[in-house]
Amino acid sequence: MTAALQITGLKKAFGGLPATDDVSLQVMPGERRLIIGPNGAGKTTLFNLFTGDLRPEQGTIELFGENVTRMRPDQRAQRGMARTYQIITLFGKETLEHNIVLSLLGLSRLRWGGFRPLSAYPELHEEARRALGRVGLEHLAQRPVGEVSYGERRRVEIAMALAQKPRLLLLDEPLAGLSREERTAVKELITAIPREVTVIMIEHDMDTALDMAERITLLHYGTVIVEGSRAEVVADPKTREVYLGN
Repeated sequence: MTAALQITGLKKAFGGLPATDDVSLQVMPGERRLIIGPNGAGKTTLFNLFTGDLRPEQGTIELFGENVTRMRPDQRAQRGMARTYQIITLFGKETLEHNIVLSLLGLSRLRWGGFRPLSAYPELHEEARRALGRVGLEHLAQRPVGEVSYGERRRVEIAMALAQKPRLLLLDEPLAGLSREERTAVKELITAIPREVTVIMIEHDMDTALDMAERITLLHYGTVIVEGSRAEVVADPKTREVYLGN
């Protein structure tokens, strides 16, 4: 079976300091993969390499068997890659629905009609409301993003990504900064994502995210030091040494 994501020998440095150092990783279709590690381990840098926001100095990235190493982020998105960000990147003064319509427009041929108002695309608005319904926020569709809770904004970001009908979804610390109740709601949302979507998630708090992953990759100083099932990673002495601190 062709991997959903295959990276080989990926290297990236900043100012001579390696952020990712010869990282190789294989994620199979439908898999739930958790990438963990202490601050500065290179987790978000790795995501930025996956999406094309950064270019590697060495190595290759294959998405469902296609080499995308030199492709732009929008080209990777057209091939089924979507992501959320550690820092929320929504337009705070616009409505929830408007934010999702913009994300849909970016992947649609309708984007070339630059002189038409967004109100001229009712199909995009309908699809945006359906996306909000998937995350339980359809009733807030006309509410400005700046007027909803932090946890609801996280759910909007996930709705935006899912609205793009991704084959591979990258979630960068989707539980960060959430209350206990909000974490529960977002975890239930992630768990409900259909299996035709492969999910890779970065999370700093391993205890919080452990039950959502089938395989776990532990990064330390830009290097994969442990990889395996939940039980294997938790039991590995290197995990306790560099991540759990004992």
